Amino acid sequence: MRVVAGKARGTVLKTPDGMKTRPTTDRVKEAMFSILQFELPGAKVLDLFGGTGQLGIEALSRDASSAVFVDAREEACRLIRENLRRVHMEQQAQVVRCDYLEYLNRCREQFQIILLDPPYWEIYLETALNCIMEIDILQSGGIIVAERPLGGMLPPDHPGYVRSRDYKYGKTLLTLYRRQAGV
Repeated sequence: MRVVAGKARGTVLKTPDGMKTRPTTDRVKEAMFSILQFELPGAKVLDLFGGTGQLGIEALSRDASSAVFVDAREEACRLIRENLRRVHMEQQAQVVRCDYLEYLNRCREQFQIILLDPPYWEIYLETALNCIMEIDILQSGGIIVAERPLGGMLPPDHPGYVRSRDYKYGKTLLTLYRRQAGV
């Protein structure tokens, strides 16, 4: 697993042992950040299911101003911190060890981009989407990127949000939601 583009391009990131974390493939990551390329410069990013930190690190490498990484597991938070040190981006990042719903319920920050790549076998994605759309943490015009397996269903448009098309990459789907301007 490596940083695909930007300031840290080519840096190899440490991956976890075992199956508790499923890193996004380079192909899907390249596609995701190609979609986001004009949104990233200066953006504040939330990587809600941090895992290895690779998505938030990729955003930082491509000129996002800051990133918050959230993961409930201590070993994942240690791995994110180590990967941030590898790319020399610790100062632009905050790592929060916390359950995703607990974080969302107490979050008082706003983000321009929210990255959602939870474990596929759980219901985290729909729950996180519904919570984010009910609270005020995505700026007007901001984007949520949700990664899920083929066949996984997501809610249609939500008041104040427009669901974009799905992007299919092998057995993975990326879905974008944009918060409507002025809402």
